[in-house]
Amino acid sequence: MEIISRKSFLQQCLGIGVAIGLSPLVANAWHTRTDDFYRKLVLANNKDVAKLLKTLAPEITEVRRRSGYELANLAAAFCEPTSAYYQQEELVPYMAKIIRFLVKAQHTDGTLDFGNLASPPDTAFILEPLCAAGTILKANNSASLNEVKSLLKEFIVKAGEALRLGGVHTPNHRWVVSAALAKINALFPNPAYVKRIHEWLSEGVYCDKDGNYLERSMNYSAVIDRSLITIGRLLKMPSLFEPVRKNLGLVYYHAEPNGELVTVDSRRQDQYAPITILYFYHDYYYLAINDSNHEFAAIARYIETLNGFDERVLNDLLVYFLEDPLYKKPLPAPKTPSVNFEKFFAETNLVRIRSNNTTTTIFGGTDFPIIIASGRANSPNFFAFRKGEAILKYMRFSTDFFNTGYFHSQGVTKAGNTYVLHQKIEAPYYQPLPAKFKRADGNYKHSQSTDGRFWNKMDFEHRPQSNINTLETTIRIEEKNGADELTFSSKGTKGVHVVIEFCFKEGGSLTGLKKLDGPAENYTLESGQGEYSYGNDSIKFGPGVFTHTKLTGLEGELYSSHFGSLRTEGMHVFFTGITPFEHTITIG
Repeated sequence: MEIISRKSFLQQCLGIGVAIGLSPLVANAWHTRTDDFYRKLVLANNKDVAKLLKTLAPEITEVRRRSGYELANLAAAFCEPTSAYYQQEELVPYMAKIIRFLVKAQHTDGTLDFGNLASPPDTAFILEPLCAAGTILKANNSASLNEVKSLLKEFIVKAGEALRLGGVHTPNHRWVVSAALAKINALFPNPAYVKRIHEWLSEGVYCDKDGNYLERSMNYSAVIDRSLITIGRLLKMPSLFEPVRKNLGLVYYHAEPNGELVTVDSRRQDQYAPITILYFYHDYYYLAINDSNHEFAAIARYIETLNGFDERVLNDLLVYFLEDPLYKKPLPAPKTPSVNFEKFFAETNLVRIRSNNTTTTIFGGTDFPIIIASGRANSPNFFAFRKGEAILKYMRFSTDFFNTGYFHSQGVTKAGNTYVLHQKIEAPYYQPLPAKFKRADGNYKHSQSTDGRFWNKMDFEHRPQSNINTLETTIRIEEKNGADELTFSSKGTKGVHVVIEFCFKEGGSLTGLKKLDGPAENYTLESGQGEYSYGNDSIKFGPGVFTHTKLTGLEGELYSSHFGSLRTEGMHVFFTGITPFEHTITIG
């Protein structure tokens, strides 16, 4: 029997979803692969250290989170017997240089200035790799390390007081701080550290039934998962692994075939900035071994094949394999998770449909009313579609109805095989205040208009309304054999200009479309079918419609009053119409 390569195996399992039973020979190949992988990460560490010996030659002038990993990678190289730098004294001055600088930069309360000023949580982030370095150096008896170990202890213990007493800004900070305290306690035991951890934990680790943490952020979910695993491991609290398992399940269903994660429902900055599943590698790897989870093992191996793994994950792995012996155990044989699914995440009104390399994302909105602020999901992207490398990053729907801007569905419902998005907006005019609310000085309550568009000193809530205008928009989406049919209906007030905006990944090519005047990548399809191509993949869409050219002010008053824009990079295609508007588009 031929033993298939790891790359071929993953392509079959995760690329096209073929179920493969593992023969004993293949299973043995995976055990052999453990040694090969360890050699690979040692070589990656060697490569990183070779760079560090050059980049650390000048004086260190600023505190960076990366400094913790630089010291940790040097320590790992020094302590790993198979490393080209094993016990090489030339590394010690560079470790000393980093920790001397951090000790000098440390405030009297133990905090550092980076990210935020005198920040306990940001200090906790740098402590993760520094404590890992401290753990592996502790077992090394080389006299040349005495200064480094002494300064590390000075810095870590002082920082421990900052975390024991200091505060946080956001939900994930509680667990970052607690994880750092758990690592400090493992090095330099102190019941006060453990007491503080339990004080934070007593607030409860929230994870909803879909697997979302409070911030619903992929960026910070990776942080929380890693932190909870650290606390659970070091304080012997395996119950903390359960929310991590739920979250990692959700993450997989949010992952595109190329590893990018859907973040449209995030409450943090990643709702507009892409992030990949690379950041969850440690968590899948750890729990795959700890739980004998065969699907998590397959996902970990899949992550290893993604672009950026060597540069963003592998080069920092060695220190964790030396810090925690669990990492050196072989992964269980991988079992392919499904690449054909339809998932409705009711907690965030998000739908994910995947058929091998074709995916659909539908977002029905959440966090109402729409407020532009960190900590609230407010993305107007209601639809996305991918077919291999051809990517429709998002679709948006906007109108000039009283400058209310982008459509934000008021949830998503399913009727048969169709997902339904809906929004109803009422925009009134206001009558004079009743006599009992009038003020002689004219200084009325500063309040928000009842339609939520703006604020003024008009005491809107007490004013009678008249001339009420209404716009009701419904978008029905049904998946049919790998394509999606979207039916738009917008009615109520007549004569409202509507715009359907497509944003395709930059760098592709469009066929059958008309370039609009101006330097921007703006196109339209007046009728018939259009096609977007990228590499060997393509997306067909249409029929087009273009009845007006009013394409400005799409964001609406909430954004434009702050001179903001939600336009992103990409190739933008616009369909337009006027209410009452009915149109059906097929994308596939």
